[in-house]
Amino acid sequence: MRVPRRDPRRDPKRRDLLAVAFLGALAPLAAGCGTDSTSARATSATPATGATTTRLAGAGETTGTAGTARPASGPGWHGTVPPNARPKPSFTLTDTSGVPFAFATATAGRPALLFFGFTNCPDVCPTTMADIAAARTLVPTRIADAVRTVFVTTDPARDTPAVLRRWLDQFDSTFIGLTGDLAEIDAAQRAVGIPLAIRPSLAPSQAPTADYSVAHAAQVAGYGADDRLRVLYFANATVADYAADLPELVDAR
Repeated sequence: MRVPRRDPRRDPKRRDLLAVAFLGALAPLAAGCGTDSTSARATSATPATGATTTRLAGAGETTGTAGTARPASGPGWHGTVPPNARPKPSFTLTDTSGVPFAFATATAGRPALLFFGFTNCPDVCPTTMADIAAARTLVPTRIADAVRTVFVTTDPARDTPAVLRRWLDQFDSTFIGLTGDLAEIDAAQRAVGIPLAIRPSLAPSQAPTADYSVAHAAQVAGYGADDRLRVLYFANATVADYAADLPELVDAR
């Protein structure tokens, strides 16, 4: 399925979603995504935002075993296709209802979009979630319902389950929000193969009300219904890119 490209800034659905998100922002715009300059992995700063975009670990590896799936290919993909279709990572965090959520198990056999960020981010995070939400409205209901969108906070001190749920609902009430303690969230990032988010060192009593930014990887990982990494989306991905690829993720075998 191909969706004609259009300027996402002129997309009314995306604009409306972003307007709601910014009006309901929980912190000043000064608290935004930062650049992870300490990572040993290949990174590039997005000029407009300074957020870090990073290849998943293993992106430069070659297929060396019979059990490794081939990378996605073909004309249908509008994101960046990784060299290897790695399996979904195994990690367990807690959803906004307080229930443990084992990512690989809970999304088994279903396509999923996975993104790490924080609700006080003024640019990449709300833009990304608004784009995905808008893309869901452009595809058939069966496609939209099949894909699970999972947002993992990198700022658990301020992103309580209630804050996370309220923020996500501004975009789409079906979006899944996950949190945990810092060690659990860092373990999840290691499982996915992205750099650990960089946060300021604050006392637990200070963090919930402090004004600070969190540097984090800024790509969306797209997993197919075959439970393999099929495509990556960076900060320049458009609503049309996501809409075009959602059916491909559903049909990935």
